[in-house]
Amino acid sequence: MESAPKRWTAAVPRPDLEGILWRPLKTSEIIDRIAALPVFATATCDEIEWLASRGNIRSIRAGTTIFESGSVVSEMYVLLTGHAGIYSVATGGERRLLDLRTGHVLGAMPYSRLSETPASVVAEDDVQALVISRAQFTDLVRECPNVTESLMHYMIDRVRLFHGARLNDDRLQSLGRLASGLAHELNNPASAATRHALSLPELLERGENAARAIAAAHLSNSQLEAVDAIRGGCAGAARTYSTCEIADREDDIADWLERHNIDAQLAETLASCDVDAAALDQLAKALPAPSLGPALTWVASGAAMRALARELGSATGRIHDLVAAVKGFSFMDREDVPGDVSISRGLADTIAVLQNKARAKSVTLQLHAADDLPRVHGFGSEINQVWENLIDNAIDASPNQGKVEITAIAGGDSVVVRVIDDGMGIPADHRVRIFDPFFTTKDVGQGTGLGLDLARRVVHAHRGDIDFTSQPGKTVFRVRLPAVAQGVRQSISQGRP
Repeated sequence: MESAPKRWTAAVPRPDLEGILWRPLKTSEIIDRIAALPVFATATCDEIEWLASRGNIRSIRAGTTIFESGSVVSEMYVLLTGHAGIYSVATGGERRLLDLRTGHVLGAMPYSRLSETPASVVAEDDVQALVISRAQFTDLVRECPNVTESLMHYMIDRVRLFHGARLNDDRLQSLGRLASGLAHELNNPASAATRHALSLPELLERGENAARAIAAAHLSNSQLEAVDAIRGGCAGAARTYSTCEIADREDDIADWLERHNIDAQLAETLASCDVDAAALDQLAKALPAPSLGPALTWVASGAAMRALARELGSATGRIHDLVAAVKGFSFMDREDVPGDVSISRGLADTIAVLQNKARAKSVTLQLHAADDLPRVHGFGSEINQVWENLIDNAIDASPNQGKVEITAIAGGDSVVVRVIDDGMGIPADHRVRIFDPFFTTKDVGQGTGLGLDLARRVVHAHRGDIDFTSQPGKTVFRVRLPAVAQGVRQSISQGRP
């Protein structure tokens, strides 16, 4: 067997690849390593020898970045030993997408349109690779047809694998953002419920002590009726007072309590009830002075506990609604099978889980969905992810104190959803690429460029279409999904992306 060319065995480090060294190897060793790789299983002996004679063996130290994200790709790497990881830039650092072992092919390939690496590739341990420059691809295609065919099949699988990994990573990041927003949304009602629950024992104790004092006073029936009349004014839902009215009432009642040597702190509770100074004067006339304080304490404690009960119900109801929205958004309690999906419910659930992000930017979310909106057939969690991507992007595009409007109407045999923001619009030179995978106008780490690509894939898989119009102050994304029909049910169940 012929010895390898001198350029192949040269032991001179390449100055533009820090941490990468050349090592001289015997031609027979290189041929054995190449022939053992599954990707070249159909290659002939002549083709294996061609690869061995034309390629360079490159040794790469662990921790070395083989490809930097966004760098120009001019070489093909075939891993002979060791393994490498593919990393994408995300918020807070890099995230590993894939682990590449012996036999994987990196970088440029014949007939591939890849010009820049969409992610970084890092040697996880010491790696040895066969490297062939792009300049040799013409000869490779001519001299090695079996290798070329294998590389084309591998390239298709590589695109599918990498794209699937990026989509899964995008979904995980989206889930992380939603979980963070949900945690903020749940924190307020949960904190309120905890705070109110901790206040109840003290109010109960105060009310019980006041009740014992009233019982010890042996009040007459008419006196008890006077106390009950005041209590009745605090038992029902009081009319709504403005902040200024509440402050004035609290001051008046506090002055009255102080004149009668009663704890003025009761004024805060009594001011929110339908009680005024005239009613308090009538009670003061009906009761002996020592019983007036316990009676009002008992009334105020009962009113405060009823108010806490209402606030507890509101807080826990808010928690229940948020959990229901998340369950509805994710379809977590349903099998992963297609079904009839309510678009209006999905939009409402999506808005609920994104409300915290909108509130942080002072963006108003408005939903207008027709009452007679028909259902669509498909995978509810995937359709909701379309709404999540579109509304999330609209919030990002809107200015502070902006507005995002979501409308849903029936149009013929379809449901049409529009997501409208009042941002600066999409630049003309970006519009042709807006649905391209990995294209994003967001800062590094803030977006993967897969949200709209995923939305388009899901919409197309559900036999719908998606488009947009944009101008400064108004960008509209429009999604059309076919309404429920038997033929649609059958086709969607087989056309999932």
